[in-house]
Amino acid sequence: MSKNTFYLSCMLALLFISISSLTLRAQDKKYDQEVEKRIKLVKSNLCSEIQVEDELNWTLEERMKFYHVNGVSIAVIRDYKIEWARGFGWADISERRPVTTSTLFQAGSMSKSLNGVAVLRLVQDGKLNLEEDINRYLITWKFPYDSLSRGKKITMANLLSHTAGLSVHGFPGYEKDAPLPALPQILDGIFPANTVAVRSVFEPSLKGEYSGGGTTISQLILQDITNMPYDKFMWENVLKPMGMSNSFFMQPPPVKNRRQLATGYDVDGKEVKGKYHIYPEQAAAGLWTTPTDLAKYIVETQLSLQAKSNKLLSQTMTRLMLTPYKNKTFALGVFIDTIGGRVYFSHGGQDRGFIGRYFGSFEGGNGVVVMTNTDDIPIVNEIINSVAIVYKWKDFYKPFMTLKQVVLDNDILESYAGQYENNTASEGQYTLMPGSIFTIKKEGHQLKAQAAGQEMIDIYPVSDNMFFPRTSDTDIKFIKDDKGVVIKLIIHQNGKYIECKKIK
Repeated sequence: MSKNTFYLSCMLALLFISISSLTLRAQDKKYDQEVEKRIKLVKSNLCSEIQVEDELNWTLEERMKFYHVNGVSIAVIRDYKIEWARGFGWADISERRPVTTSTLFQAGSMSKSLNGVAVLRLVQDGKLNLEEDINRYLITWKFPYDSLSRGKKITMANLLSHTAGLSVHGFPGYEKDAPLPALPQILDGIFPANTVAVRSVFEPSLKGEYSGGGTTISQLILQDITNMPYDKFMWENVLKPMGMSNSFFMQPPPVKNRRQLATGYDVDGKEVKGKYHIYPEQAAAGLWTTPTDLAKYIVETQLSLQAKSNKLLSQTMTRLMLTPYKNKTFALGVFIDTIGGRVYFSHGGQDRGFIGRYFGSFEGGNGVVVMTNTDDIPIVNEIINSVAIVYKWKDFYKPFMTLKQVVLDNDILESYAGQYENNTASEGQYTLMPGSIFTIKKEGHQLKAQAAGQEMIDIYPVSDNMFFPRTSDTDIKFIKDDKGVVIKLIIHQNGKYIECKKIK
């Protein structure tokens, strides 16, 4: 190797090291020693719902690499204050833009929580009754009741709590160059809308059934009542009063904010076409924001609940927002979770190429917001678990299962390696479709499993024929015939069984 080639190689190596370290190092301000210590612990304690005894938890860097996650942004709330916020990785890889606390992510369904605040502000101001028929307030479109509603009227409380009995779970969004439908077209499923009509599937107030379609009706009601564009009303009456200055509901987003926007990436790490999708269903999925701004909403809600702040809602109205309506979990724009004997309000969100989630405690002023530009949700939960461990949230993190790993002979592991064909009829919820191949490989003393079109994952033995991955509550059982030959495997997931015959 020549001297010039050697120097060039060294420079390239140093550049690679510099870029690699930038992908995970903090992009924002430094905190005091104790806070930095907690940040470091959060970064090194990611853990899944299934734990393996005597194994260390993962680092944030390890899990970002494993899940092909390019960017992560986190905000942590302690004692009713944002203790720290920090960005990691890349907002856009091709443009070499790192994630900072100012990087904007699509909030997905977390938008519904801010929509709930807006609606309750109108209730508080006497402009809306939560228990009235929605058609009393709808002007530019009317909901077409039919026999499935059984003569019962849908209310705004039903829309916010997902108890309206309506269709359309969520929205895929629109590519940048696609024509955008108006709200009535979305609600009637008319081109250029890319979802079906929002209609009754059962009578209102019967049970909870998640419906982004119902939230979209509430968006139209808000516009009809206020005679204002939704994004303008939300800025002036919700976001600005809470100090959420880095947030907006404008769809498409303003050109002036382009350099702040994170780019969305699919589960395989590939960039979403056009970098992100457009969501005219603003109330259901249209918020662009940061974990810091969402944390401001959480803190304001917590303080209002304690009658220590009323920037938007009174204590009475906040209590109403956080009270489950005709079910145990769905409140008015938020989910209510009791974990470890403590109560939290929460919401998750997913737009194309983006996933996030937040939790806020009813008491003690604790909370966390995690936002990512990925389509893969496990890392969000793993980060939240880490925050709960480091900040000692009582019994918040409890693994679904703790495995005591057993050691199997190489010949046993080798007998399980091969290809297995799915023979189970699809029920519409599995990526492993009938006829698709499930692959088991042995590398060293480790078995690995791979469903068609998915990542290969490690699986761990807990008996001579039962294995678990650490990333989900799934088990894989190998079945032998009376001669001891492996003939199939059975995957148990979400109470369902998938049987795969060994073919190779």
